Amino acid sequence: MPPTPPGPFTGRSVTDLARDLRAGRTTAAELARLALDAAVTLDPALGAFVTVDPVGAAAAARRADQELAAGADRGPLHGVPVAVKDLIDVAGLPCTMGSRHFAGHVAGSDAACVRLLREAGAVIVGKTTTHEFAYGPTGDRSANGPSRNPRDPGRMSGGSSGGSAAAVAAGMVPLAIGTDTGGSVRIPAALCGIAGFKPAYDAIPTAGVFPLSRTFDHVGVLAAGALDCLIAYRQLATGGPPPARGGAGEAAPVRVGWLDPAVLSPCDPRVVAAAHAAARAAAGAGPGEVRLPGELAEELRETYATVQGAEASAVHADRMARAPELFDPEVLDRLRAAMDLPAWAYVKALDERPALAAAADSLFDDHDVLALPAVPLVAPPLEQRQTELDGRAVAVRAALLALTSPWNVLGLPALTVPAGSVDGLPVGLQLVCRPGREELLFRVAGSPGG
Repeated sequence: MPPTPPGPFTGRSVTDLARDLRAGRTTAAELARLALDAAVTLDPALGAFVTVDPVGAAAAARRADQELAAGADRGPLHGVPVAVKDLIDVAGLPCTMGSRHFAGHVAGSDAACVRLLREAGAVIVGKTTTHEFAYGPTGDRSANGPSRNPRDPGRMSGGSSGGSAAAVAAGMVPLAIGTDTGGSVRIPAALCGIAGFKPAYDAIPTAGVFPLSRTFDHVGVLAAGALDCLIAYRQLATGGPPPARGGAGEAAPVRVGWLDPAVLSPCDPRVVAAAHAAARAAAGAGPGEVRLPGELAEELRETYATVQGAEASAVHADRMARAPELFDPEVLDRLRAAMDLPAWAYVKALDERPALAAAADSLFDDHDVLALPAVPLVAPPLEQRQTELDGRAVAVRAALLALTSPWNVLGLPALTVPAGSVDGLPVGLQLVCRPGREELLFRVAGSPGG
């Protein structure tokens, strides 16, 4: 299918918008109108939005304009349109979690991250499509229908924050908020050709976000480029100091290590080559080589599956017993399979996480940032569940999660940026660091796509 025409925010960064607002070249009301109009004209082909809020957005935009006119400047997001994943409470708006179980549910208060957005002066224009209960990386299982990839609407946006990624990639909004439990910000960002940032665990508060797996849930941000992700993160980070804005150590070279993705998943060699080329460009002299031990990769994979499955089934046990017919069948099958996990396996997996974190930390002994593809393939067609990678049959869901989920187990900051294309479809480069070193990710991202 042909790509979606560019929207009003294509090629316009948050920095550009902030400059235009303060120079009087535009107004928050005009930016909100552009976003709302794009949701009417472009979104029917994409399914990125579940709800738009013209009344609330217009009111927030008027306040933003009045404050700027009075000299009250809340910062770089003041007056900027933002979309919020339909897993996150926005007071007065429906929050359906992509499920018939919550049809008609309206949030009574703002999630903590939404409150921080409002305090920063952002204008919330609507809610974006999520894979049902965020339990899937494909983005094509929702009571609202699938979210589609703007590069090719016949293909997956990725999930579960697929609507947020599609809305940004189509230029309907410059910035969106999502959640990431196993890659749900970075996967759709990579497949749609934009940037997505998952900070360290609990760096952005999750209060008011419907849980998938409390141990691994993160709130993250999506934007066209890495700098806009950084700007948003600085407004939302409360779980620790946000990335430094400068300092004496910033001139030191960043040591980038290329992490061979083959130990985590079979990969399309063309995707690996594109991501590796972007990593070389970012590293200057070329990245060093880092190898994740196979036994550690397997332990991370098993820990992710066990903890996430057990916690997700606990969240939904009552709903599965009371009204199983309201679930999407694929989501219900996965939840039922997770119910079979023994309690001892869940406790054991939690107990082993500190040892896994210590073992993984050694990957940073000689490198500041690890680089690898975000996903091992380009966006698959909607509904596809099996594919072939490098001559091996692979489940699409497992492939999409394979390179992102380890960093949720470890709670490490991870940034995905555009890294070229294969067959006209985007490739993402993923950058990972220790907590507290996030500024290094954004420095490296300046070369490949930020």
